[in-house]
Amino acid sequence: MSDTGFTVPAAAPPASTSPVKANAPRGWSRFFHWMVEANVVMVTALAIFSGLFVGAVLIIATQANVLHAWSLLFSHPGTTVSVTFFTVGDAYRDLFTGSLGDPFVIGHAIATGHGWGQALTPLSETLLYASPLCVAGLAVGLGFRTGMFNIGGQGQLIAGAMAASYVGFEIDPPAIIHVPLCILAGFAGGAVAGFIPGFLKARTGAHEVIVTIMLNYVFLNLLVLALTTQPFQQPHQANAVGRTIFGSAELPHIFGQNLRVNVGVFIAIACALGVSWLLRRGTLGFGFRVVGANQDAAKVAGINVRRATILVLVISGGLAGLAGMISLCGSDYFLSAGYGGTVGFDCITVALLGRNRPIGIVLGSLLFAALNVGGRYMQASTGIPLDLASVIQAIIVFFVATPGLVNEVYRLRGMNVGQGLLTRGWAA
Repeated sequence: MSDTGFTVPAAAPPASTSPVKANAPRGWSRFFHWMVEANVVMVTALAIFSGLFVGAVLIIATQANVLHAWSLLFSHPGTTVSVTFFTVGDAYRDLFTGSLGDPFVIGHAIATGHGWGQALTPLSETLLYASPLCVAGLAVGLGFRTGMFNIGGQGQLIAGAMAASYVGFEIDPPAIIHVPLCILAGFAGGAVAGFIPGFLKARTGAHEVIVTIMLNYVFLNLLVLALTTQPFQQPHQANAVGRTIFGSAELPHIFGQNLRVNVGVFIAIACALGVSWLLRRGTLGFGFRVVGANQDAAKVAGINVRRATILVLVISGGLAGLAGMISLCGSDYFLSAGYGGTVGFDCITVALLGRNRPIGIVLGSLLFAALNVGGRYMQASTGIPLDLASVIQAIIVFFVATPGLVNEVYRLRGMNVGQGLLTRGWAA
């Protein structure tokens, strides 16, 4: 009781210093709470699910037997449902087994000890395709994290493949020396191709997007010229076909000659670990990230922006060139016109799908490789066009790149987290 006659309320107990909130969910409740949040895992998983769902709709809309079954919907609804279910199910089953392996074949191999070649071939082909795609994706992702739009992966890949090819057929030392020399040559060739836009941007302010895009055509046509002249052209060959590298320059196969997967997988893993360390722990990588976030702040901090610009494009180009070397020495063994296919452009999508993070790029390259390898098997087994796999890829990337749309469709919580996934900028 105070002097004024009013009761003084008791002091409130001190706030708990425990980091766990009183109403914070725990156990299974915490897990289910996480499942409906707009976190990176859920957005990516729902994007993949959305791509597969839209792909199923496209299968239904393009297959004659399914459309005929739907014309009988009111008279034979069971037939409509059955044909639709089995057509879509068979397509996605072949997509899965063609890229990762048939569980029954793998089980038979485990039980009998025979047939491992057939059981592991799908996974081997997926890893073979994913290895150069992963390294090229790391090249693009490193540039994006530093604010550099390196769109020249295709040209840098070709430059690295040309350098590795020359070392591969011009000298014939033991494999223990030849393979490392090809690796160095592939990285050096791509690094030179990356130095050109880096130097031009640092010294003249030329935009790297325009320069790298144009250099793609320069190296593509330079390859054609080289393959029609000595020393690159295959002897007694009038077409634009390069000389075959020596066996000592070939990347060793991991599981024998029957499976094409090779040590390029380990090179890709080493590159992912190296880029991750560079960006997270390395002083040079810290400077790259500061330059990508704010060049003015980087200058105030004493970072040489011109030097960082050149170095990041040199390293990025070197990684892309290394991707070309992995393809050449791992499976192709000679160059041809238009070498590299679309890897130099697919890696841009892989980098965006992985949000420019090394672990995300590794997973994104595996997903892309699985869709490509499995798509071919799906086409051979069911007649569904391989282009459908490309459509599914595009839809998945579309949903991953638009987390706001995923939130609107699935009503995820915490959209502030989801919006920050991709909209923080290239250097996020």
